[in-house]
Amino acid sequence: MRSHLLNDTTTEHYRRSVTEGVERVAAKLAATDRPFTGVTVDDLAPRIDAIDLDRPLHDTTAVLDELEDVYLRDAVYFHHPRYLAHLNCPVVIPAVLGEAVLSAVNSSLDTWDQSAGGTLIERKLIDWTAARIGLGPAADGVFTSGGTQSNLQALLLAREETKTEELTKLRVFASEVSHFSVQKSAKLLGLGPDAVVVVPVDHDKRMQTVALAHELERCAGAGLIPMAVVATAGTTDFGSIDPLPEIAGLCEQYGAWMHVDAAYGCGLLASLKYRHRIDGIERADSVTVDYHKSFFQPVSSSAVLVRDAATLRHATYHAEYLNPRRMVTERIPNQVDKSLQTTRRFDALKLWMTLRVMGADGIGRLFDEVCDLAAEGWKLLSADPRFDVVVEPSLSTLVFRYVPAAVTDAAEIDRANLHARKALFASGDAVVASTKVAGRHYLKFTLLNPETTTADITAVLDLIAGHAEQYLGESLDRAC
Repeated sequence: MRSHLLNDTTTEHYRRSVTEGVERVAAKLAATDRPFTGVTVDDLAPRIDAIDLDRPLHDTTAVLDELEDVYLRDAVYFHHPRYLAHLNCPVVIPAVLGEAVLSAVNSSLDTWDQSAGGTLIERKLIDWTAARIGLGPAADGVFTSGGTQSNLQALLLAREETKTEELTKLRVFASEVSHFSVQKSAKLLGLGPDAVVVVPVDHDKRMQTVALAHELERCAGAGLIPMAVVATAGTTDFGSIDPLPEIAGLCEQYGAWMHVDAAYGCGLLASLKYRHRIDGIERADSVTVDYHKSFFQPVSSSAVLVRDAATLRHATYHAEYLNPRRMVTERIPNQVDKSLQTTRRFDALKLWMTLRVMGADGIGRLFDEVCDLAAEGWKLLSADPRFDVVVEPSLSTLVFRYVPAAVTDAAEIDRANLHARKALFASGDAVVASTKVAGRHYLKFTLLNPETTTADITAVLDLIAGHAEQYLGESLDRAC
C-alpha cells in the first residue's frame, strides 16, 4: 500500500494517475452538450448504494470507470453556457492548475512551520485585495471557507468591539434580501432572538437608508446597542447593491460597525467598467469577498478583510503546541492567529496563479462580460410580453416570471413557473434557479459564464414558456 503514498519514490505513479484523471475529465468536458443529464435521485442512489467501500478495485482505470458511472456522467456542469442557476462560476485554468499543486503539496496554512511561502503568498493576496477595496494601511484579513464563514467572523469582531457583555442589547441591521448567514451568525454568536433588525428595500431591492436611519434612531432611543450594519454588495437573489456611502455615514453617526457582504459583488474590484458601483466600500470596517463567485475560482476561495488589523485579535488563541505567544514577539507569521479555522487549505494559491497568468484586468474583463450580458437579458425580458422581470440588474442576475395572458390566478401562475423550472431541470437542457418575490414564485438567471450568449438566454426563455404553457394546458384539461 505504500506505493500509493505521494513521495520521491512514487512520482511516476502520481504523474500517470493524475494525467489519466485529467484526460478523463477533459474528454467529459469536451463531450458535454448540456449542463445536466436529468438523472433523478431514484436513478442514481441505487448505483452508489451498491458500491461496497470495503472491496477496493485496486486499479485507477477501473475506479475512473466507476466514477464516470456514479459522478462524472451526471454531474451538473457549471462550465456549460446554459447553466444559469446559482452563484457558481466556470473556473479559469490557472486556478485549476493551482488546485492541483496545492492538493499535492498539501500545505496547511495555520502556522509558518507548515506553510512557509504559502503564508506569505496568502498575506500578499490579502494586502492586494485590501488595497483594491481601499481599506487603508492598517488593513488585514484571512482566507476563509466561504461567505458564510467570512460574515460570521466579521460579526464576531463587531460583537467584541462593542465591549459589552449584555448580548441581548446588541442589534444587527441588514436588508430584507440580505444573505441568510446574517441571521445564522447572530444565533451562533449568542445574540438574542430579536438581534437582527430587518430593513426594508426599495424598488431596486436596495436597503432603504431612510428606514435604516429610523431603525438606528429607534435602537438608540430604546437603550439598545447598534452592533453592526450589514450592507450587501450583490444580493444573492437580485445582485442588488446597497447604497454604501449613505450607509457608511449612518454607521459613523451611530457608532455601528459597517460590514459589507461583497461575496458576489467583489468581482467589481477587478472591473474595468463598473468599479464605481461599489464606491463607498472603502469606508467599511470589514468586507466579505468570495473569489469563487466572481473571480472564476474553484470552490473554495474566500476571504474576510478588516480595516484595522488589531480587531483580528478577537479570533486569536494561543496553544503551546501550535502558536505559542512567544512567536508573536519573534515575528513568526502564523495565520491561525487570525482565523476561525486551524488546519486550512492553501486556497490562496489558486488566486495567485490566476493573477500571475491572467492579471486582474483579465478577471475584470470576464466579469464585465457577464454584467453586460445581464443588461442585454434584461432588455430581452422587458420587451417580451410573456415575462415579468423584477429589477434592472446591477450585476449579473435576472429575476423574472412567466405570466400567461390568458391566466389571471396568481397561484396557478406560481405552479406553472415551478413546473417549468422542474421540467427544465429534468430535461437537462438548462438549469435555472427560483426564489420568491412578494410571496410569489419567480425564476432566476445568475449569469456568470462569459460563454453564455443572448441566443442562449432567448432559447432558455422559450423552453421555460413551453413547459409552463404545457402545464397550464394540462391543468385546464384536468379542470374540464
